[in-house]
Amino acid sequence: MGCLQMFLLSVFLIGAILIYQYNNLCAPVDPPTLNLTAYWGSGNGSDYKESDEIHLQKIIYFDKPVNRLKQHLKDFDLITESLEGVGFEYGINSNKLKSFIKYWRDDYLPRWKWDREHTLNLLPHYLTVIQGLAIHYIHTKVELDRVKGRVPKPLLLLHGWPGSVREFYDIIPMLAAPEETTDATSPIFEVIAPSLPGFAWSQGSSKTGFGVAEMAVVLRNLMLRLGYKRFYIQGGDWGSILGSTIAQLFPENVIGYHSNMCVVNTPLATIKGVIASFYPPYFVEKEHEDFFFPLTEKLENLVVETGYFHLQSTKPDTIGIALTNNPIGMAAYILEKFATWTYPHNKSLPHGGLDNRKDLYDAYIDNIMIYYLTNSITTSMRLYAESFTQQQLAYNLERVPTDVPVGCARFKNDIVHQFDWQLKDKYPNLIHSTYYEKGGHFIALEAPEVLYNDFVQFVRKVEKFSQSTK
Repeated sequence: MGCLQMFLLSVFLIGAILIYQYNNLCAPVDPPTLNLTAYWGSGNGSDYKESDEIHLQKIIYFDKPVNRLKQHLKDFDLITESLEGVGFEYGINSNKLKSFIKYWRDDYLPRWKWDREHTLNLLPHYLTVIQGLAIHYIHTKVELDRVKGRVPKPLLLLHGWPGSVREFYDIIPMLAAPEETTDATSPIFEVIAPSLPGFAWSQGSSKTGFGVAEMAVVLRNLMLRLGYKRFYIQGGDWGSILGSTIAQLFPENVIGYHSNMCVVNTPLATIKGVIASFYPPYFVEKEHEDFFFPLTEKLENLVVETGYFHLQSTKPDTIGIALTNNPIGMAAYILEKFATWTYPHNKSLPHGGLDNRKDLYDAYIDNIMIYYLTNSITTSMRLYAESFTQQQLAYNLERVPTDVPVGCARFKNDIVHQFDWQLKDKYPNLIHSTYYEKGGHFIALEAPEVLYNDFVQFVRKVEKFSQSTK
């Protein structure tokens, strides 16, 4: 065989290998087949019978746990002093933490019964049992005689960690009663905002194997339980991943999926990110380049901010036990995320940026109180470990595309972003893509009106898109 033939054969073999590797790592795959009625409660479930009962729930706590909390908050003298001249670079600043604990103890807790507990009950809470798990959710129902012909649209609103349904207390009224807070011509929504299984008042699984896919099944079954066969989804953080998973597994049930943290975690998306970094203007509009680049700077910040992720993905029970019945430790762990995920440069400030939004102090503490009073910090963190098992990775969910209409709202100070070229592998019907110079990871809490307006824009685009594809 001559040199030319050898060269051509080598090129052919290399090309074949590259094509094979592309198909093996990057080509779309079909969604996995899951057990839609799997039992996740305690015991073997042999005598378990699914019931469609729904109970109204009031958020009420008696004096004992609150008094115990007061005692815990008296003892913070042993907190180690921060290094001189640092802000939140080493984690939460001890001086800021002490002042925050003092506010919690001396200002917030005396108002617990008549103010904060009352605030939590301003929205209607319900409880039902699905697949052996008690599932809590907020549900705003629309009285048809007051919406003047508008058809209410069901919306599954999903939170993440270390958040809770408390993040949505300002945006839900906008969605459920726009004539009172925004515009009487805006679409109106019946909002279903569940506490994710293992979070707050929703029961965590008693068994291993309850990852994102299995949780998505439970949440979809909740919507069916409530009579919603077709619905919108909005979510960030875990809510984004769960919303995407529901859209992938059950596209027939999802009218549209909107997220404020759009991510596709595939080898192809990574390759595209690296390619785009050599000449960003070809892939991203000039005014939005700094959402994604310089790539090394973004990756460095991501590494700094995701140490918790590795810990909770491997040893959730260890850190969970360390924080259980330890409200000061829990506050330090959670508050640091609310500070630096809101704006990365907050790390250089002695108050971590928390004092920039003192109006959110009570909301931050409400969120911590929910984790503390429901003893859910450990069960909430298990979602990380269960979602990165060999079983979950074998589902290849990142490579399952969905034809559901998708909207992505990017808020500049969030911890991760991806551009449309990356996202469209998974979301070919990405019909809404927006950028905001202000805002971070907890945008429903930081700027609910901005998130609301972006979501309404998306819904209107979905309606037009649906009409055009009929």
